[in-house]
Amino acid sequence: MFKNIILTGFMGTGKTSVGTRLAKELGYSFVDSDELIEADQHMTIAEIFEKRGEPGFRDVESRIIHQIMEEDSQVVSTGGGAVVRDANREAFKKGGLTVCLTARPEVIYGRIKHETHRPLLQVADPLARIRELLEAREKFYRQADIIIDTSGKTEESVINEIKEKVRYARC
Repeated sequence: MFKNIILTGFMGTGKTSVGTRLAKELGYSFVDSDELIEADQHMTIAEIFEKRGEPGFRDVESRIIHQIMEEDSQVVSTGGGAVVRDANREAFKKGGLTVCLTARPEVIYGRIKHETHRPLLQVADPLARIRELLEAREKFYRQADIIIDTSGKTEESVINEIKEKVRYARC
């Protein structure tokens, strides 16, 4: 098995829900980088964005990611924008196998439209913002070792697909 399995991808693609169950099935620890950031900073992601802006948040995120990658036997759920920094992608490559979960913009919007803790989507047209962010991040998401579209799939089927592709990647 790999040192860690790092789940990347846009918000609402299933990183946390799939990651929690995948970790349990593999006997790994589950780590959510956003939860660790909030604990480290003693404030929510939205508050960090409000007080320090996205660059300030990304600085903290990078530090936490590097700390996480020092451990092993983890399924790690990363923030959707973590992949934009070269140093983070490099840490992921050294830290294990990167699996990017994707979904169509309309699916993402349907999954997260009632959530209020997403600072990047507090705009007049969240679906347009989702499309814009996906397009800007696509080249980074595509650098993952494995890419799985979660649109229309159950958590169980996504987990099985990850386990199968991880098994194949080991060979």
